Amino acid sequence: MCGRGFFCLLAASLILALQISPVVLRSQSDAGQRAHDLRVDTFTPPAQPSLPDPPHPPYRPPSTFGFTQLAQSAGIIFSGRVTAIGQLTTKQAVATLTITFHVEQAIRGVTPGEDFTISQWIGLWSSGQRYRVGERVLLFLYLPSKLGLTSCVGGPLGRFAIDPAGRVLFSAQHLSAFRTDPVLGGKSRLAFSDFAQAVRQAREEE
Repeated sequence: MCGRGFFCLLAASLILALQISPVVLRSQSDAGQRAHDLRVDTFTPPAQPSLPDPPHPPYRPPSTFGFTQLAQSAGIIFSGRVTAIGQLTTKQAVATLTITFHVEQAIRGVTPGEDFTISQWIGLWSSGQRYRVGERVLLFLYLPSKLGLTSCVGGPLGRFAIDPAGRVLFSAQHLSAFRTDPVLGGKSRLAFSDFAQAVRQAREEE
């Protein structure tokens, strides 16, 4: 009699446990889902590091940009030969390098015969505005920024090649931008003295 009662009690306990377990498991699952949803809802992605601004904004020449604007915007204008390219350095989180020129002809901001060094943002070099030792160029440069950095006015429009005879050469971009200029329009090269005179005339219009 006692044994029969024990087995009846055991069977009743098992039936009750089977009825309760799904509820418990479902409650635990719901709690886990709510915790997961909470973690998703409150997750904030890490902030992305900011990159330093270039010393001058990327140049986008307007349709009216011409030789007059080029000459009037430049604080330094000269022709010279590249004599050295310095190592990469960092100034206030801005990567820079230096280029040294031996000044051959000076129009503004430098002296003929001096060795003149500029600091340039590495982003310009990476984008293709590069120099090589021995190269002869004529440059229209901005005055140095607070970090001591400079770049060509008008990007590629502020840089001209110099041929072995000392004449200023015009690229296809120059020919397009200066085609209406009374002195430079239609010319593929010009003696430095004539080019310098055109610069002075343009600056007098300021």
